[in-house]
Amino acid sequence: MSKRMQEEIEAAERDLLHTYNRFPVIFDRGEGTDLYDIDGKQYLDFFSGIGVFALGQGNKELNEAMKGQIDKLMHTSNYFYNEPAIRAARRLKEVSGMDRVFFTNSGAEAIEGALKAARKYAFLRDSHTDHEIIAMENSFHGRTMGALAVTGKKAYREPFEPLIGNIRFAAYGDMESVRGQLSDRTCAILLETVQGEGGIHPASEAFLKELRALCDERDILLILDEIQCGMGRTGDMFAWQAYGVKPDIMTTAKALGCGVPVGAFLLSGKAAEHSLVAGDHGTTYGGNPFVCAAIDKVLEIYEKDDIIGHVREVAPYLKERLEQVAAGRSDVLELRGKGLMLGMEFDHPVGEILNRCLENGLVLINAGANILRFLPPLIIGRKEIDEMVEILARSLD
Repeated sequence: MSKRMQEEIEAAERDLLHTYNRFPVIFDRGEGTDLYDIDGKQYLDFFSGIGVFALGQGNKELNEAMKGQIDKLMHTSNYFYNEPAIRAARRLKEVSGMDRVFFTNSGAEAIEGALKAARKYAFLRDSHTDHEIIAMENSFHGRTMGALAVTGKKAYREPFEPLIGNIRFAAYGDMESVRGQLSDRTCAILLETVQGEGGIHPASEAFLKELRALCDERDILLILDEIQCGMGRTGDMFAWQAYGVKPDIMTTAKALGCGVPVGAFLLSGKAAEHSLVAGDHGTTYGGNPFVCAAIDKVLEIYEKDDIIGHVREVAPYLKERLEQVAAGRSDVLELRGKGLMLGMEFDHPVGEILNRCLENGLVLINAGANILRFLPPLIIGRKEIDEMVEILARSLD
């Protein structure tokens, strides 16, 4: 590490609130699937900023669209219409099949809006204010007070209680557990279609279909969190589309803006028609012309370059190469996930592995103490996968 980088890191430790245990590197620029630190060292990026940079770093089309909007109009507030938001909402509806869109500034804010919409739907139905929401154990939905309340890890919630009430937790993938948490006050069931921070656990088709049937039977809203697993990462634009199970409310963020801070929650059917109305919800920055110009261009590039088709083509090769790595190691317990969202579980913590990968020029992150998480840009090819496997094998050895 250079003297410059050391001094900058020391300044950060003095000035920034210590809510992250950061890796000892300062990135300066990026190009495609590569990152470069302030000393000029090159790294292969298989994390993409927690699945944000689906199109890789420095996509010229996206950059030009954002530059053009900066020179034109960045913000007016939601008291007025703006054309980029209209275009972005139309594209997002087309790829999701949902009916209404609300743009937010982050995934956590999208969860907040989804929770409010679910409770407002139930309030309009029966005028009660004591409705309950069933969330899943081992889940992660964000750090704001509402999103934290439905995050299924007690250690995250406990220091900040009391949070919003009437939240029950069921075991992910276990319908009997879900039924055990049901009551006459249940208004929504919330889950990640693929659990991310909880260890890369995809829902089974049977579980999602049973949840959908239960929600239809009891007039309960099904909320699917696609913040990390959506936007093509699993081989469909949204992971639920592979199961044929449509949610009443869906959240998205991360790759939606490919670097621009933005999220959204989308509503369909009865949730779209009978929930939030004027005055119920709002945001100052959400859906402004700048972020929506980015969303519009991201979705245009996805269609033009057939990003989904590319993920379907390259994902099996990534899994095959990682299976080869796992097969030669007695400490690997399981490789799981969908598409370009994979987790390799070890029988020991992976912190030192991550440090060695970084030293060797590979950016990875964990999902729990003993799981390596693979979230590469969706534009990766076999060449980058082979390079990653070579660095990973060297780092493991």
